[in-house]
Amino acid sequence: MTRHILLVQSDPAEGREDDFNTWYDDEHLPAVLEVPGFTAARRFVAAPGVHGEQPKRRYLAIYEIETDDLAGALAALGAAAKSMHIHEAFDRQNHETFAFTEISAR
Repeated sequence: MTRHILLVQSDPAEGREDDFNTWYDDEHLPAVLEVPGFTAARRFVAAPGVHGEQPKRRYLAIYEIETDDLAGALAALGAAAKSMHIHEAFDRQNHETFAFTEISAR
């Protein structure tokens, strides 16, 4: 089975960081992990890079996906997302999502 990751870079709504983190950890990650093919998830907060640079968004979620049909898994997530509660603390205007397929061994 092919392994992939889905990266979601996001920011909380102004003044809603605690609500954002609680919702993401306690509600959103578990909901995404119910989608077939999604096997693990974890979150990170930005830290300065090698040269002091900062990413565009403060938070990163990494979802691990195992499937031979990435497009199908992403479509299933899109369909499931229609019924997921997206907290108002999630800044819908400030997030980016990228999918990657593994090409080397760990």
